[in-house]
Amino acid sequence: MATLAQKLPYTHPFAGGFPYRGSQRLPSDPDALTYLAAVAAADGAPVEVGVAVAVDDFFRVTKASGVFDALKACCILAGARTLAGALVPVVGTSPTNVADGFVEGDFSRTAGLAGDGTSKIDSGRANDADPQNDQHVAIYATSAATNNTYSTGVGTTGNGVTNLVLLSTGGGGVYTRSRSNTDNGGLAFTTGLAGVSRDSSASYNSYANGLTNNTGTASQTPVGDNIFIFNTGASTPTNATLAFYSIGTSLSLEDLDTAVTNLITAIGEAL
Repeated sequence: MATLAQKLPYTHPFAGGFPYRGSQRLPSDPDALTYLAAVAAADGAPVEVGVAVAVDDFFRVTKASGVFDALKACCILAGARTLAGALVPVVGTSPTNVADGFVEGDFSRTAGLAGDGTSKIDSGRANDADPQNDQHVAIYATSAATNNTYSTGVGTTGNGVTNLVLLSTGGGGVYTRSRSNTDNGGLAFTTGLAGVSRDSSASYNSYANGLTNNTGTASQTPVGDNIFIFNTGASTPTNATLAFYSIGTSLSLEDLDTAVTNLITAIGEAL
């Protein structure tokens, strides 16, 4: 029979500081452990072991599917204890909370970061950092945009742009651009993963509501402006709540959706 001490959470010497019960699996992927240590440093304390295992599974699943190597700038905007922890990058440089627009009250550990129609995040990654015909951007929304009928979730402005324009519930969808000034879409979308991925000069895939649409729009030379989250750096920022974003080279948006959906679901179950 287990003693009371064995039933209570404690800090295991090999648990990376996570509050730990003897029957719980611990994270062990080296990259996940490095990320979790950086989040703990920003938060001032480690996350719960259930959250840590959810993150560990995300790293493992994306590596197994080939998605992880395509992530060049990425944040899990949920799970951490603080806004500072949520802005610790999975990969890439640290993003900038522009003008400290987002505050602690905008952050939910289970839902993510709530847009206010004004604030934005500079990803720190230039739109032309990835090849013209080898790029993706994606966001994961846990609540839909309700502000303006034309607000941008992620992207840049100018020629050869890549962005996702999230329509309000009245508009009911997402419009996409991938290395082009031409809008495409009207894809049904409220919550979940939305993204674009281009691996060809002639066309790209857009993804929303679990569906992939191949769009025959030729690519243009990309501008070098940084990619922003919650807006393009110049347009109206979305007030959707976002729990994840990624930028990088082309990938399977379906595989990314599976990994991120499982991650956000597992974080919610752990908290």
